[in-house]
Amino acid sequence: MSMEMLLMGIMVFFSITAFGEIEAERIKFSFEGKEIVVLLRDNSAAKSLLEQLPLTLKFENYGGTEKISYPPEKLDISKAPNNCTPSAGDLTYYAPWGNLAFFHKDYRNSDGLVPLGRIETGIENLQEINENFSVTVERIK
Repeated sequence: MSMEMLLMGIMVFFSITAFGEIEAERIKFSFEGKEIVVLLRDNSAAKSLLEQLPLTLKFENYGGTEKISYPPEKLDISKAPNNCTPSAGDLTYYAPWGNLAFFHKDYRNSDGLVPLGRIETGIENLQEINENFSVTVERIK
């Protein structure tokens, strides 16, 4: 690849990014005066969740490793990975049950577990809650 082609590619990348045509999506979970910001992955399930926002959801503890909630509509998983190995801070969708899951501990690879995003800020807020809680979920613009 010539230096000229490389420079042209870099310029195209930065010009697209500068005009906002390629931009990562973030959502915010607000509860009890606290926030969690999640950087979403680029897949059909994450886009499907975005289409349902804003939402108010109730989360509950599940299995000592995650907090789960059920969005009003199932997410489109047609163009998304159908398994993942979640780490603390991952937001996922368990397709067989139709629930969102915030992992606050690492977990094993699971079929049907679709990665939606990763907590950027506020994981400590998730780890501190032991009871059920309600959240407002909004797109960050």
